[in-house]
Amino acid sequence: MPAEPRAIALVKLSSLGDVIHALPVADALSAAFPRARLAWLVERREAALLRDHPALDEVIDVDTRAWRSARTPRQALGVLRELTTLRRRLRAGRFDVAIDLQGLVKSGAVARATGAPLRIGFAPGWSRERLSAVFTTRRVTPPPQASHVVDQYLALLEPLGVTMPPGRARFRLPSRAAAESRIDDFFVGVGLKPRHRLVVLNPGAGRGNKRWPVASFRALAERLCHEGDAQVLVLWGPREHEAARAIVEMPAPRPALAPPTDLDELAAVARRASVMVAGDTGPLHLAAAVGTPCVGLYGPTSAARNGPYGTGHRVIAAPDGKMASIDVPSVLDAVLAVIGR
Repeated sequence: MPAEPRAIALVKLSSLGDVIHALPVADALSAAFPRARLAWLVERREAALLRDHPALDEVIDVDTRAWRSARTPRQALGVLRELTTLRRRLRAGRFDVAIDLQGLVKSGAVARATGAPLRIGFAPGWSRERLSAVFTTRRVTPPPQASHVVDQYLALLEPLGVTMPPGRARFRLPSRAAAESRIDDFFVGVGLKPRHRLVVLNPGAGRGNKRWPVASFRALAERLCHEGDAQVLVLWGPREHEAARAIVEMPAPRPALAPPTDLDELAAVARRASVMVAGDTGPLHLAAAVGTPCVGLYGPTSAARNGPYGTGHRVIAAPDGKMASIDVPSVLDAVLAVIGR
């Protein structure tokens, strides 16, 4: 590898929150090696988050979810063609360095497919799948002070001579004018004022054990609207619409139900919130990345490792690891403290 790499591939395929946590790596590399070409390999579903990112020269989307779901010979043939095309594209990129931020066998295999002579990843004890280490040539053990996953990702840059003190990571998420305009129109239509004591609730999560009960969210929303003099907006994603409706259906004043949102619109909503309340899920980390204060609700996952990154946030962790054990008054007090009541 030359003293300064010419082309670097980042491999962080999914999920939304994990991709957000890895964004400072791109920013740090862009600052350290401004002449290097920087590409990011990511799942197709999360690729929109990286589009037009100022640190990236290329976003290469893959669809490993579709690869894993192939069942028929025709589908398998299609997967083989995609893999062949991807391999050719990666080899044409002439990467000097590949960094596996995911620590899975599949991400390690993708890193190796780049052909980069230097492939950096986590040491086996830090990988999500220990076998991923067989695909890397340099294995990093993060320092003890890197307790948050963002700082652990940044520790992977040490073999390149790039260091950053914990807590100093920077997120840059481009805003899209069309999405911002659509959310502005929605706010006007339902009478919401951006950052005017606006509490955004996100009841969904990818895993059931990371969801605070809908009844608890409803009780929180009712108290915020009736006692806290707050505006409340309830987000929802795929298969979450009925849960969101159950939260907003109450006597006036009542919360507003968000429209369907893509990633650009979700970021636009987060920028307008006074505080975001959510479990350990993508929208919470997106809000933290755009600078919105968060109240994070944590059960089975570690707030020290996966809490909202940065200052000004509140975290409430269930004492027994079960989300239902988090009580409404504690969350209400945290929210009111953030919005200054």
